[in-house]
Amino acid sequence: MTATPIPRTLALILYGDLDISVIDELPPNRKKIETFAVGLSMEDRVNNFIKKQVDEGRQAYIVCPLVEESDEVNAKSVLELFEKYQNEVFSEYKVAYIHGKLKQKEKDQIMEDFKNGNIDILISTTVIEVGVNVPNASIMVIQNAERFGLAALHQLRGRVGRGEYQSYCILKYQGNSDNIRERMKVMQETNDGFMISEKDLELRGSGEFFGTKQHGIPEFKVANLFEDMDILKKAQNLAIKILDKDPNLEKEENRILRENIEKKFSGKIEI
Repeated sequence: MTATPIPRTLALILYGDLDISVIDELPPNRKKIETFAVGLSMEDRVNNFIKKQVDEGRQAYIVCPLVEESDEVNAKSVLELFEKYQNEVFSEYKVAYIHGKLKQKEKDQIMEDFKNGNIDILISTTVIEVGVNVPNASIMVIQNAERFGLAALHQLRGRVGRGEYQSYCILKYQGNSDNIRERMKVMQETNDGFMISEKDLELRGSGEFFGTKQHGIPEFKVANLFEDMDILKKAQNLAIKILDKDPNLEKEENRILRENIEKKFSGKIEI
C-alpha cells in the first residue's frame, strides 16, 4: 500500500502483482496546492513570500536534500540553511531544524513544537515526507528540487494543504536540462498523484522487480509500457487465466512459456 503511487508500485499493478483501490478525491474543504518552480534568481522573492505567510499566522517547511554541507554534492543542506536563516534571513522568526540523524526523542519534540505553533519555520530533510499533519502549515519550499523524484516531490507537497488555508509549494531548482524542465512542469500542472506517477514511470522507469535496480524501463521486444496499456492489460488477463488452469506451468501447452520464464529470471525466482 502506498499513499503516493510511486513508479515501481504502478508498474507492479500493471503486471498484475497487486490490486488497487483508487481514492481520487481530496478530503472535504481542502484547496488545491498552488505549485511554482523557480530558479535561484527568485531567492529574495521566495523568502519575502515565506515572511508574508508567517506574518499572517501560518507556518512553513523548507526541505533540503542534505543534512550537512558536502564538497561532492552541489546542494543545500539543513544545517547550512538553518545557520543562515536563523541569524540572517528569518532572524525575527522562530526557526528550527530536523533530520534523520537526530535522536527519536528530539525529533518528536521538534515536531510537537511545530504542531503547537512554537516554531514558525522548520528546515528539514525528507524525514517529514510522511506521517506529519500540521494543518496550519501553508507553505512548502523544496531546495534543489531537481534532486528529488516526482513521487517524492508530490509526497512532500502533501505536507501542506491539510487545513482550511490556501497552501503553496515552491520548487527551487538548478539546471536547465529537458528532463528537469519537464519534471518541474509536471509538478506545476497537476496535483494528481496518479498522473505524476505515470510521468515518473515514463521518465525514470520502474526498476527491476526481481533485482536491485530502482529505475529503468523493463525490456520488451514489441510493447511500450506507456503506449500499449490496453494490450498489456489483455496480456495480463490472459496470464491470469493460464495460471488459474496451470499454476506451475506443467502442461505441455505451456512448456515453452515455462522455459522462457526460467531463462529470463534464472537465479531470481523459482517455479
